[in-house]
Amino acid sequence: MKRTNILWITALLLGCFFDFLFWKQSPGLNFSIYVVLCLAGGFLVLELNGIKPAWKSLLLLIPILFFAAITFIRQEPLSLFLSFVLTLGLMGLLAASFAGGAWPAYGLLDYAINGARLIGSLLARPLIFLSESRKSALAASAEPAGKVSRAGQNLGQKLGWKRFWAVLRGVLIALPILAVFAALLASADLVFAQRLQDFTRIFRLENLPQYIFRAVYILIGAYALAGVFLHAARKSRLEHLQGQKPLVPQFLGFTEAAVVLGAVVALFAIFVVIQFRYFFGAGANIGLQGYTYSEYARRGFGELVAVAFCSLLLFLGLSTIVRRQTAGQRWAFSGLGIGMLALVGVILVSAFQRLRLYEAAYGFSRLRVYTYIFMIWLGLLLAVVVVLDLLRRQRLFPLAALLVMISFAATLALVNVDASIVRQNVARASQGQGLDVPYLASLSPDSVPALAAAYEFKVLPGLTRDAVGAVLVCRLHAVSQSSGGNWRSFTLSGWWADQAVARLQTRLELYQVTRDQGGLKVLTPGSVYYECP
Repeated sequence: MKRTNILWITALLLGCFFDFLFWKQSPGLNFSIYVVLCLAGGFLVLELNGIKPAWKSLLLLIPILFFAAITFIRQEPLSLFLSFVLTLGLMGLLAASFAGGAWPAYGLLDYAINGARLIGSLLARPLIFLSESRKSALAASAEPAGKVSRAGQNLGQKLGWKRFWAVLRGVLIALPILAVFAALLASADLVFAQRLQDFTRIFRLENLPQYIFRAVYILIGAYALAGVFLHAARKSRLEHLQGQKPLVPQFLGFTEAAVVLGAVVALFAIFVVIQFRYFFGAGANIGLQGYTYSEYARRGFGELVAVAFCSLLLFLGLSTIVRRQTAGQRWAFSGLGIGMLALVGVILVSAFQRLRLYEAAYGFSRLRVYTYIFMIWLGLLLAVVVVLDLLRRQRLFPLAALLVMISFAATLALVNVDASIVRQNVARASQGQGLDVPYLASLSPDSVPALAAAYEFKVLPGLTRDAVGAVLVCRLHAVSQSSGGNWRSFTLSGWWADQAVARLQTRLELYQVTRDQGGLKVLTPGSVYYECP
């Protein structure tokens, strides 16, 4: 690479920015800022060295920036976790295919190989690059050169050292002079004295272990970032895809595979026929068999979702290892697979129905909302797998799975899981059902604006309004979660929550709050006690 100083300076600056943004700070706005800085630094280094990204690689910037923004817009745990994972994972994918842009054609083996290569570059590529640079410098110095050029080089080195020692002497002379003037100014102004004291505190000897630790991880981070930049520069242009080759040879005969698929299809068909009356009329038929809502739904939807997922893996596995030598065998295998996945679609509808039944009886929770959204995207993935098999484009499944994963995470973020739980459970409570106040109070700040909107809803029944108010009082007495007092940890979700609670603070003063060994308790205007989590 040209301009190697830019590489090391950029990597070191990014390491310092990491320390500044994250030291003793919780994730929030700082993560989004750091992602943008890393992208800008990487593009700058590569552009200055004449390496341009492929247009397909630039498409990855859309989900990267979206999920980076979600990390300070949402605080619901799964949305936050997936946003962190996908942001970092897609940035790794961008580095692996920066110049080549072949990531849409990656197979499973390509993802594994490129991931291993990227990790290897993080660990070894900077050392390799330094070794190559040193050898190039030695080779250049070994070439014949005139006495004038050698003398000029020696003169330049002497002038450089002379300038360094001059700067050092100037610093040593300036220090006592600055100390005298600083002492006089501190005596003249108390605010300046306080700021000066805060500044000199960083030079205390007891802080030395902390500074050493921070310097070490700054250097480690800079080293790793340099490895990523070097990988994007040297290993992302010529991509030898392994996706055309099967992971394992096709060793299983068509007859064996047809027996397996036929047996599974028959089992699923029998299950669907026997249970058909319960799939779409469960609420009316549970009592006939003596089951409660809880027994029917709790023992249903989880297992059925597992059946759907395992069926997808079975079909993909068989399509990889089965020999299909004639057109008839290919169409027969596809027909059995499509039949199995069609029955799995019906089973997913059953799981969806059971989950709705369970939520109607017991309310919404995060796990149930996750399952709802997951089932929808799993069903769409099943449909895509069927289409790919008919078109003989099975090797595009990794791309389809990646897009479905991104869509699932984006749906969670856009739906706002915790706010949806509040709206659904408050709607149930307004119809006479119970409201789990401790559970709602334990949700993330994403839920608070929805709680405030429900509390202000004029036609909400009085007891339900009191319960919603109790949740808000719990929030009112909690510590502000918008920034923790520092802009680096700022989250838009927490700020919205603080604003919503502050807007209702006067109306919530009608609630009485008591503390005991069990924690915080809230007495509503309707004389009902609720516990805060």
